[in-house]
Amino acid sequence: MSNRLENEDSPYLQQHKDNPVDWYPWCDEAFQRAKDENKAIFISIGYSSCHWCHVMEENVFTNEECSDILNKHFICIKVDREERPDIDKHYQEVYMLLNRRAGGWPTSIFCTPQNKPFYAGTYIPPHTQETNSNAMGFVELTKLIADKISSYDAQLLQNADEIEGYIKHQEHPKEATVLSEDFVKNFMHQAKNNYETTYGGFSVAPKFPHASTLNTLLVIDKLYGDKAAKAMVINTLEQMKKGGMYDVVDGGFCRYSVDEKWLVPHFEKMLYDNALLCELYTNAYLAYKNEDFLRIAREIADFWHNHMSEDALMYSASDADSEGEEGTYYTYSYDELSTLDKEVLEELSVSKNGNFEGKNIIRFRDGTPLRDFESIKSTLQNIRAKREYPFVDKKIQTSWSGMMIKALFGLGKVDARYKQRAIAALDALLESMFVDGTLYHTALIHKTPKVEAFLEDYAFLSQALIEAFDATSDELYLIRAQHFANTALEKFYNKGVWRFSRGDFETKAEISDNTYTSSVAVIVDVLLSLGTLLEDEKYTHFAFKTLEYNSYELGRRPIIYPAMLRQTLRYVRGDRVVKSNIRNLEANSTALASLAYPFVLKKASDDDGFMICGSKSCFAATKSINEIDAIIQKTF
Repeated sequence: MSNRLENEDSPYLQQHKDNPVDWYPWCDEAFQRAKDENKAIFISIGYSSCHWCHVMEENVFTNEECSDILNKHFICIKVDREERPDIDKHYQEVYMLLNRRAGGWPTSIFCTPQNKPFYAGTYIPPHTQETNSNAMGFVELTKLIADKISSYDAQLLQNADEIEGYIKHQEHPKEATVLSEDFVKNFMHQAKNNYETTYGGFSVAPKFPHASTLNTLLVIDKLYGDKAAKAMVINTLEQMKKGGMYDVVDGGFCRYSVDEKWLVPHFEKMLYDNALLCELYTNAYLAYKNEDFLRIAREIADFWHNHMSEDALMYSASDADSEGEEGTYYTYSYDELSTLDKEVLEELSVSKNGNFEGKNIIRFRDGTPLRDFESIKSTLQNIRAKREYPFVDKKIQTSWSGMMIKALFGLGKVDARYKQRAIAALDALLESMFVDGTLYHTALIHKTPKVEAFLEDYAFLSQALIEAFDATSDELYLIRAQHFANTALEKFYNKGVWRFSRGDFETKAEISDNTYTSSVAVIVDVLLSLGTLLEDEKYTHFAFKTLEYNSYELGRRPIIYPAMLRQTLRYVRGDRVVKSNIRNLEANSTALASLAYPFVLKKASDDDGFMICGSKSCFAATKSINEIDAIIQKTF
């Protein structure tokens, strides 16, 4: 018999509709019942493509002993963190406060009947003896909590009150620091300390791609000719594309690698990772003219277009698991590939023992594809075609779609096909998610959206609209970007501080780049662009106040805030605008995108040549695009 989740649109909640647990979606009814019956609240947060969320469902939420305890003593609430990132952000802060380290998914939160949290975990196995630490198993933990709540345990209730007090206390920066290019020195020192020199990246294992950090290093190299920054970018991108975390067969990156070599991934593919990495590889190609980087960017974009979109709308994720196991779709037995030449198998890192649980993840031994890999790829794809494809979450997310649309416009500066895809995707997204004057965050494809937009949706969509204006010179895109930025300022901004969400569940927006780029950094980027393109200093002022408010932390620990550091450098250095007629701008899109200075915007004019301007004046004109770099350099 289905529980209350059967009426929800979220694919993640639908995955739990047949659990024996009496789940509620996030709703007032659940919290009122907890108060009325004096029952503890259990909040479980995850997402549809999360491997360990599936493991917890299988081991705990379909376990009769566990479900009996939950149904008798708890009010249980399921949250899709992709559908409600505001709720997720709040409880990730709770987890950090209680455990002194970052959390993850699934997130398991226990609260008093008054919804005051007192315990936070991630995956919790059924019994204590199954844990890898001194932590309690789910059965033992829930029995203890149920007993303490029913007996009105004074210490537990006092702890919950204290935790709520900490959460509600708002820290303000100690002092403002003058925004300075000197922040780069600290950033480079911290990046070098974190950098793993052999395989790249900024940890040993697990390894996340840290696209924002790499993009900032790329900007630093362009500004200062920093050889260390360039080396970190190139080595990391070279290592990541060898195969493993990068799927060399279908294209697209998996979420992260569990080892230091980028070989063994968690196999889910997320739209945001692929959008940010598509943009990064495109930027790296434009800077270093490495054709392999361009190939990877194209393959990412093509994978999402061919496998993960419908009617120009982009799906949010595909699962790690299929046929009940992780990675089944992506890996190969030795026998399946035995018809290939021995030398080819060696080049693809295929062996009888395998490199992942007795099976093989395809990886280029020497880092580059074999000369005839396209024909080999067909063989590999044909083998996969006989398998069950991993579950695809067909939610449309405004923020994540905005990221990929921006990346497509960037790729479109090299190949016009991607510009047309970007325009189609942007138009489809606006039609689906901007309804009757209201912007929405997410909806299952072709369903009516219900969750209104958060700061990240306004930020990433506005950024995509500015890229659309840059690519087409169509001022309607710029007007729409201005509209959404104005709405974001009205809804979320207050004296340098940005809220991620408003209304019944308020959360502060982070300036750090965590799962993906900070929405605060993105909205600052939007405001700086509007200030330059519209020649309206109020937008630049709001950007400055945001940077100033966060300047103390930016100066101390810039490695945590790479996107905010980029905006600081942009504000301090200033934009440059290249003006020319539309024909010139379109014909020279690749050359203009390849300019050495990283903060260049374009604007259509009547000029036959190229006029180079700052925010308040123009510096020089030239007929030759090859002279623009030198002219910009002389303006500093």
